[in-house]
Amino acid sequence: MIKRRTYQYLLDQLDQSPAVALLGPRQAGKTTLAHELARTRPSIYLDLESDTDRNKLSEPELYLSSHQDKLVILDEIHRLPGLFRTLRGLIDKARRAGKTSGQYLLLGSASLDLMQQSSESLAGRIAYVELGPFDVTEVEDTDQLWLRGGFPNSLTAKSDHKSLNWRKNFIRSYLERDIPQFGPRIPVETLRRFWTMLAHVQGGLLNAAALARGLDVDNKTINRYLDLLVDLLLVRRLSPWHGNSGKRLTKSPKILIRDSGLVHALLNIPDLEVLLGHPVLGASWEGFVVENLLLMLSPQAQTSFYRSSGGAEIDLVVELPGSHTWAIEIKRSLKPKVTRGFHSACEDLQPDRKLLVYPGNDRYPIGNEIEVIGFKKLAGEINKPPQCIPRRVRLCHRRLVVNANRRPGAGEH
Repeated sequence: MIKRRTYQYLLDQLDQSPAVALLGPRQAGKTTLAHELARTRPSIYLDLESDTDRNKLSEPELYLSSHQDKLVILDEIHRLPGLFRTLRGLIDKARRAGKTSGQYLLLGSASLDLMQQSSESLAGRIAYVELGPFDVTEVEDTDQLWLRGGFPNSLTAKSDHKSLNWRKNFIRSYLERDIPQFGPRIPVETLRRFWTMLAHVQGGLLNAAALARGLDVDNKTINRYLDLLVDLLLVRRLSPWHGNSGKRLTKSPKILIRDSGLVHALLNIPDLEVLLGHPVLGASWEGFVVENLLLMLSPQAQTSFYRSSGGAEIDLVVELPGSHTWAIEIKRSLKPKVTRGFHSACEDLQPDRKLLVYPGNDRYPIGNEIEVIGFKKLAGEINKPPQCIPRRVRLCHRRLVVNANRRPGAGEH
């Protein structure tokens, strides 16, 4: 079994908070991690997709009160959203008795209802931890992780063919079964086309008008589809840098499908040989590197990209506590070089550190204070405890928005 980077952090959160929500896309390994954690303390596990387990909670206060000496793990918690009020009462009762941590572990696929109801009912009583697919610090073979993505069943499949089939079935299952549970009913084929269109423009600027024309819908509908995939932790919006550079800056976010294996499945890329000759090669590699680095960074870091109308561009801007800024350029080449646009952007931002990330293993300077560094080496260097989803969530137009680029500090993921 591959050890998850999130494991110790999840234990720490349970030792500090009465309830912890472990959120992430389906099949990312939440249930496996919960069972591993359950071996460390007296626990009881309930799968709320099981009729038998749901029936046990027909009188939830009575049933859960009889297990207050254990960690209660509630899988697929969105199936019983009304349970949050009961949990609040039980947590408050336990607090009066002196128990203040480690009572409930709630597993969910980041549904809007789950986040909204838990934040409203369990305010001050719950921490949120995000578990995504495997990342580069957890896996030895970086190329295989890039090709297949980090979902455990895809990554560990016996062949690339079986891995691709698993991912295609995963996409079909999400479209036909899972997404309808979490959002408004959307025609399956329409959402599949939308998701595939995002794969074709992986890492590109959001052009809602072009996407809308392709699907024959309006811009509001495109934003609604995108909101849903972002909230389910399948797609990431990377915000453009905003500041007083004196230049005309891009205002549209970059759109990234978070798991590279899903990008390749949506584009029907079966193996590394085909990927290396595919037009999405550079964008896929850049998205893969960006997603992994964002998972490694300190929760206090703010991340964005820089692009001006004059061609100045930085793939990833990291603003760390203490006003330290990193400019990161990403290249899929063993002899990487930066462009004039990167130099121009660095003149605008004056970053403290200029990094050129590439697939190799070495690190060396190339002049103008730019350091070439291997992707895996940089990920290991900045690896921190997993980021948390903020306790303070914003409700905007009745949907939950979690700002993935402006995360608070420890005690919240």
